[in-house]
Amino acid sequence: MHSGKAYKFSEFLIWTRRNIYKTLIISIFPVVLYQIVGLKWLAIPWTVVALLGTATAFLVGFKNTQTYNRTWEARQIWGAILNSSRFFGTMSRDFINNPGITKELVYRHFAWLTALRYAMRDSRVWETSGNAYNEEYKEYYIIPEKETPLETELEKYLSAAELKYILTTKNKATQIMSLQSKTIKGLFANKEIDSNQYVEMQRMVKDFYDQQGKSERIKNFPYPRQFATINSFFIKLFCILLPFGMLKEFDKINETMNGLMKGNMV
Repeated sequence: MHSGKAYKFSEFLIWTRRNIYKTLIISIFPVVLYQIVGLKWLAIPWTVVALLGTATAFLVGFKNTQTYNRTWEARQIWGAILNSSRFFGTMSRDFINNPGITKELVYRHFAWLTALRYAMRDSRVWETSGNAYNEEYKEYYIIPEKETPLETELEKYLSAAELKYILTTKNKATQIMSLQSKTIKGLFANKEIDSNQYVEMQRMVKDFYDQQGKSERIKNFPYPRQFATINSFFIKLFCILLPFGMLKEFDKINETMNGLMKGNMV
């Protein structure tokens, strides 16, 4: 996410230059056929292009709205994880009179957060950040999850035995939280916390599972492919037809022009 004030115009030119080149080719081709070759029949009525443009605008607007909604939902989920983590840390300190166990719970929670953010960085087949045309932009950003292996980060917070076990599991964040629940159960069995504290801490574990599930839902469910494909078709068709629809409109301007530009407004 861009966290600055705004994108610079130069950034837009650099990032979209390939699309600009394609658009120029699409725009120049009908002009050459119409003006130089003399294929005047290529011009299509402007109303056709306007109608297609209206439909495209509705589809793109809907997609933009859904994209923002998903972004805002993700921000709410991460905010909920942040708030619950603060409460869980305070709870681990105040409910338990054993600094060693408190540190174990808190550090394991750090491991859960680490495993979750690494899972959110995993690539999916529908994502485009790994495509060749996006590779050049990676030099402008530092992505911690790409710089340091997960094992290196987790060994800061987990014991050797727990780390070895977690690395063999598929969903590492889930298994780390499972260890949290096991530890909390042991505290209750040893009467280091009472029943109310046990229920409250297990409720927090459930809350973390819920937030993790919501994060995974957004990560693993892309914008529906049928909508994305239709949007792409409409946008490409509009870009192709737009120059053909503008030929006659610019040709009409010749009637009011004089000098060098007369007859060349297309």
